[in-house]
Amino acid sequence: MQIDDAAKVFAEFGNRTRLDILRLLIKAGRQGLPIGDIQARLDIPASTLAFHLRGLVVAGLVSQEKQGRTVLCRPCFDRMDEAISFLKEECCVGVRQPGSRRTKVA
Repeated sequence: MQIDDAAKVFAEFGNRTRLDILRLLIKAGRQGLPIGDIQARLDIPASTLAFHLRGLVVAGLVSQEKQGRTVLCRPCFDRMDEAISFLKEECCVGVRQPGSRRTKVA
């Protein structure tokens, strides 16, 4: 994952409503939930929910599938894992301290 992609993903995590939506979808699992169920469970106006879902879909954190008249939303676990791996990829490699030849682990 490139840093610009990571910034977009983490920006979506940084909004309470979007985080509530993601948490609900994660609880629902891979089968996801219809938009109407998300709206009812979180008590979010339809236009507000549509706005936040659009951001989550663009960031690749939620996928949507139309089934008849229903739109099903699913969490994209692979994308979330990719973002977490991005944060952890250089974990504990240390940071060179100014004036030091050795790498110290904080």
